[in-house]
Amino acid sequence: MRMLKAREVPRQIKAAWKFVASLLKCEWAIDDYPIWVRFQQASESDRSSRTKTYVWVASVINWPVMLGGGRTKLEALADLRKNFEHRKAKKQRLPRPGKGLPIEFASRSRVERHAELATDFTKRVLQLEWAWISDDSSLWDFHGDDTNDSLNARVREIYGVDVSDVPSGNLADIFDKIAENRVGEN
Repeated sequence: MRMLKAREVPRQIKAAWKFVASLLKCEWAIDDYPIWVRFQQASESDRSSRTKTYVWVASVINWPVMLGGGRTKLEALADLRKNFEHRKAKKQRLPRPGKGLPIEFASRSRVERHAELATDFTKRVLQLEWAWISDDSSLWDFHGDDTNDSLNARVREIYGVDVSDVPSGNLADIFDKIAENRVGEN
């Protein structure tokens, strides 16, 4: 059993209390969950990035993927509530308050059809020794630029395929397109 750090103890006590209270209900709202709101200082690189960085984060204790962010504490809580309601509306599984859900990885079935290509692409285009790529992975996941232009140019140079018409940058779609081009060459 792992030892709790001193700063985690109050959060885990709150989680235990919400767990016990949840035993009296069958359905839960966001207010039934233990919530932790924190301020995080934005760095200079965060401010210049195309991705949105929030200085306030609200999250459900022991459920790390359920969170919300904002410029204020109230915005972060409202975003958390919106994300929870979205998950609930989609009838996705909700953990009992105070507990969490196991981490689930996205499907890789489309990427695995192109296993060798994915390995080559990771090294030559993304210029990484290794990367975990799912069917939902995108070029956008691997850079902070405002466009995919530089990676699209690298794909065109290495594989002779123009993938600029894949605006989502979805890697499974790109692998399909490269593979189709290879079949057409034979």
